[in-house]
Amino acid sequence: MSTLKIAGLSKHFGSTKAVDEINLEIDSGEFVGVIGRSGAGKSTLLRLINRLIEPTAGSVSFDDVNITELRSKELRQWRRNCAMIFQQFNLVDRLDVITNVLVGRISEHGILSSTTMRFSDEERTMAVKALDRLDMIPFALQRAGTLSGGQQQRVAIARALVQNPRIMLADEPIASLDPGNATRVMDALRTINEEDKLTVLVNLHTLDTAREYCSRIIAMRQGQVMFDGPAQQLTDAVVREIYGADGLEEINEAVTSTSIQNRPQVAA
Repeated sequence: MSTLKIAGLSKHFGSTKAVDEINLEIDSGEFVGVIGRSGAGKSTLLRLINRLIEPTAGSVSFDDVNITELRSKELRQWRRNCAMIFQQFNLVDRLDVITNVLVGRISEHGILSSTTMRFSDEERTMAVKALDRLDMIPFALQRAGTLSGGQQQRVAIARALVQNPRIMLADEPIASLDPGNATRVMDALRTINEEDKLTVLVNLHTLDTAREYCSRIIAMRQGQVMFDGPAQQLTDAVVREIYGADGLEEINEAVTSTSIQNRPQVAA
């Protein structure tokens, strides 16, 4: 079984400890939600795992390979294996949807084919299949900039899928979406987790969403892990212990405004 191991991981920005000596093990195929108030260190943790930023101390390993020591080609391979989905989608608005998905294959190409956006028929088939899984085939030839936020996020997930990753990281993927589109995105991530047995690690600002979708929840505060366990064990009483009454109220307010639980579907 492939295990993601995080040992003594820290990231300091001056005197601020964004991530502070975190130790975690995440097994292959887990669906893990990371919750916490703004500034808790959730996004920094994911960027450390993907090596978008360098740690101050500690290590990340996968399959007994020390990710924090990788350089050049090996680092690029890790970033292919560890796909990242962002809150802001990071699509190229002027390109059509299918080309945006194919961008996920660029790291497999040499410089010439990357700059000319040349993709094989096999890769185009991969992109079509990925879009089909996200119910985005009707928009394949539409410019990405004309899509709704929820549609753009599903295109971003399709782009991550064509990387053939072993881990998928999602940094608050529904934070800017309406309830209906948030449901579609979270449903898609759960389906990918279940059907592909793909490890999914998702940052969430809504407690009910984490409880509904994630089998395991990690709660962070001030860069540290304050809770790590099954979703059913993260009761309001536990959250109140971790964040205090004000913190629980803040998280519940976020749930009230953006929760996807028991909300009607809206047009994409």
